[in-house]
Amino acid sequence: MSSNTANLLSILVNSYTGALISVSQTVGLAAEFVKSEIATGVNAPGSRVAALIGIVGGSVHSTAALMADMNAFEAYVSAFTGGMVKADAEDPMSMSVLGELTNMISGQALIKANIPGLDITPPQMLSGENIKAIPAKKSEVKSFTLPFKVKDGKLFLILSVHG
Repeated sequence: MSSNTANLLSILVNSYTGALISVSQTVGLAAEFVKSEIATGVNAPGSRVAALIGIVGGSVHSTAALMADMNAFEAYVSAFTGGMVKADAEDPMSMSVLGELTNMISGQALIKANIPGLDITPPQMLSGENIKAIPAKKSEVKSFTLPFKVKDGKLFLILSVHG
């Protein structure tokens, strides 16, 4: 991994981790970073919903994804809607919560990262049983999974840097 890629990955990991915890607190949830379960590559067992966002600008081509099990998804849907919407991976309204969460975290993370010219793409939403990401086979793509405990569930932040 080049020193520029390693530096960018370090900046993104720190910025996104802080942003995820901060945004969760803003909506009334405690997201506990589980450092002992950090993994290289993509490792998000039990995930039922996901939102993927591109991080682009200049020479940066990266992605951030949130993948959640049903318990974490239910916690965020309830927090965002005041309990008025039931978490349902087939319901566009409840899935939009995950998209908005991803937007809020990404926006805050890019402000924290303070790298001129970076922007994000609109999120892509995914749902299904035990969603799995197929990591790129290219050696220049480095991915890390950062796990968080939210209530009785797990939320995974996957950061990939191409470079």
